[in-house]
Amino acid sequence: MGKKIFVGNLSFSTTSAELESLFSQMGTCESATVVTDRGTGQSRGFGFVEMSSSGEAGKAITELNGREVGGRQINVSEARDQERRSGAGGRGGYSDRRSY
Repeated sequence: MGKKIFVGNLSFSTTSAELESLFSQMGTCESATVVTDRGTGQSRGFGFVEMSSSGEAGKAITELNGREVGGRQINVSEARDQERRSGAGGRGGYSDRRSY
């Protein structure tokens, strides 16, 4: 299983294909995705890349963090696992208010 990398501060014109091309220079890039807004399809300015090994991921982070891409300095770091979201979310369910 590959190592996932977070890429932030992307230019809104950067595509997933361009991201994959950039990271392929560092090793085997298994996937590259620029995250887009569901409603508009516009880039949200960040994405995720999966490299085939931890060594390649480390090289990509070291070599590409702070590099200028599309006129912006990108932030490249190891992706954190997304925390599980509970169904409750602090809202809803029980209310102590009674209507008479």
